Amino acid sequence: MTKQTFQAVLWDMDGTLVDTEPYWLKSEQAFAERHNADWEFGDVEQFIGYSLYDTADILRKKFNLQDYTDQQIIDELTVGVVEQIEDKLPFRPGALELLLELRQKQIPTALVTMSMSEMAKSVVSRIPFKAFDVVLGGDQVQFGKPHPEPYITAAEKLGFDPAECIALEDSKTGLTSAETAGTVAIGIPHIAKIPTQPGRILIDSLSGVDVAKLQEIYEANRG
Repeated sequence: MTKQTFQAVLWDMDGTLVDTEPYWLKSEQAFAERHNADWEFGDVEQFIGYSLYDTADILRKKFNLQDYTDQQIIDELTVGVVEQIEDKLPFRPGALELLLELRQKQIPTALVTMSMSEMAKSVVSRIPFKAFDVVLGGDQVQFGKPHPEPYITAAEKLGFDPAECIALEDSKTGLTSAETAGTVAIGIPHIAKIPTQPGRILIDSLSGVDVAKLQEIYEANRG
């Protein structure tokens, strides 16, 4: 039997590559306070992994901000995150090491994020090597996660079928997107729990995960 080998790795950004989920939580909390709204962690947690357009629509309705457009809300939230990134950009454990090995072995990579593409490019520019062949932001797809479009699109831009790709995600929303797209999707839970279900792949951390480990997971779950 011919050995099945993965051809590319598709990365989520917030919470998977970089530890920016707390930045989004803080920005959303500050947004709520500016608009004199009650906001608890349970409210914030539900948005992890979702399109910013979905988040903006919910916030506008929840806070009765009828004079705000989705883009105005997104811009306000993003500014709060970017300010924190400029102060410090923390990478998730093991993420940068795995990404560097992938690049050294010339394995194609894509960043698949629901953050705006300009913010994604800002994060990528801070990585000390050429990290991604494709950067796909939430403003570059019609349907955001959990819809499969982001991962299908990223795989296509790399020239592969999603089934030939591994996807790395930290949220239920993002993992559902990657799973539905047909990738071998690996969940690395961070702030929000990811429920277990038959066939779902969950690991504790990317720390110590290398290309050989990814290949092992791919072979065990392909087909």
